[in-house]
Amino acid sequence: MPQLTGPVVVPGSLARSCQPVLESGDLVLRPWQAADAPAVAQAYSDPGIRRWHVRSMTEDEARAWIDSWPGRWAGESGGGWAIAGTSGLLGQISLRRLNLPDGSGEVSYWVLPAARGRRVATRALCALSTWAFEQLRLHRVELAHSTLNSASCRVAVNAGYTHEGTKRGEGLHADGWHDMHLHARLNDDPHPHV
Repeated sequence: MPQLTGPVVVPGSLARSCQPVLESGDLVLRPWQAADAPAVAQAYSDPGIRRWHVRSMTEDEARAWIDSWPGRWAGESGGGWAIAGTSGLLGQISLRRLNLPDGSGEVSYWVLPAARGRRVATRALCALSTWAFEQLRLHRVELAHSTLNSASCRVAVNAGYTHEGTKRGEGLHADGWHDMHLHARLNDDPHPHV
């Protein structure tokens, strides 16, 4: 069936470009590298990351996860970035569930324990959002987190993501079903001051 509207982002736009390196002050968001696998496996041994992201990873699994990102980029389904600072890996942020014709996507992130409390996730989310809206030209980016994850809620709000509601029993965690907060930003929402 023919669409009555054109695509918000023309399919092929992402696949034809290289994944960018994004900067925010002392943070660099860069594509994953094979050498990051041990740090990723270590990150997924952190109880906080395991709790909210509901997974663990061996080093081999981390390598496979890293190796999957170029294919996701080429397939225009997502992009993953390592959040790095002068001390090395600080966390991760990804743009997932991309739907270029609809101009939408979803973000997820985590930060290593040693980097928490320094607004790393907020600054990374702002940098990725700016690129997604200004360069990729998405219309809407969402994020969801457990209602019990107050730190992630603060990150979302501080990055200009409006709380839109609660999805009841939407996220299965190790301790059962969690209600999930839904936050979103539109491309014409004001930029947050971080």
